Amino acid sequence: MGTFSHIPVLLNETLANLSIKPDGIYADGTAGGGGHSFEIGSRLSENGMLICTDRDAEAVEACKKRLSSLECKTEIIHSEFSSLPLILEDRAIKLDGLLLDLGVSSYQLDSAERGFSYMQNAPLDMRMNKNDAVTAADIINTYSENELSRIFFEYGEERWSKHIARKIVARRQEKPFETTFELVDAIRSAMPAKALNEAQHPAKRVFQAVRIAVNGELSQISDILSTIMPYMNHGGRICVITFHSLEDRIVKTSFATAEHPCTCPPDFPICVCGKKSLGKVITKKPVVPSEEEIKANPRARSSKLRVFEVK
Repeated sequence: MGTFSHIPVLLNETLANLSIKPDGIYADGTAGGGGHSFEIGSRLSENGMLICTDRDAEAVEACKKRLSSLECKTEIIHSEFSSLPLILEDRAIKLDGLLLDLGVSSYQLDSAERGFSYMQNAPLDMRMNKNDAVTAADIINTYSENELSRIFFEYGEERWSKHIARKIVARRQEKPFETTFELVDAIRSAMPAKALNEAQHPAKRVFQAVRIAVNGELSQISDILSTIMPYMNHGGRICVITFHSLEDRIVKTSFATAEHPCTCPPDFPICVCGKKSLGKVITKKPVVPSEEEIKANPRARSSKLRVFEVK
């Protein structure tokens, strides 16, 4: 068992965009091992407050240890970040800043037994919260061919999705899938030679798709961004770090809708829908990592930071 860690990507850029006030209230919805959280909390005084959530119980325990020396008030909760509005309502507080880093932690990727990696043989699991009922094996062994194909295409943008789904359904008739390498073998055998020769690992897109389906990742993002605004103070910043186009598209669209929510036809002389802007997008283009950061942490390569300021 390794140490729960997640090298904080775009750290300086995130801290700058959060515009941290020493006595403010901040939340890290994806605390992981506490990398970003510690740096946020280090900038808060004893009057400040930091709320951390993570759906992984091991991350919560690691985060508690990491943040134990902070001067500010801290609360570390085993919960999905989409529950933050309820958590804040229960405590009757509002946030000055929220961070969501949507990447899978290095610990989760590198811990073979978690089943996230196509590079290590392990049980097909992929649950970020081990208490969740559905595993990757459940999806691979029970979903229909059409549903598997849809998941691979929509969540993984896998152009060979139909071929791979057909191969998986045929193979599981002989024996249910149990391990990551069994799934990798099925993916490889369903793809043409030209696809196998690409620089990217042939299983990367399917593993991403199954992980997203297991953990309901995209709906979590939509849920939090559509419900968190009333729980932000005036001038509060929402910073979201994404790692693939599906996540980034949801964040970009959600922020744009919050800034310009009016649904009236363009030719209406005045607004009659009554929907008012909730704030403004700070990052017209996403912030991306420097070449120096990518060299130091290759997993940061695809990261993008988008920021919204609430009215």
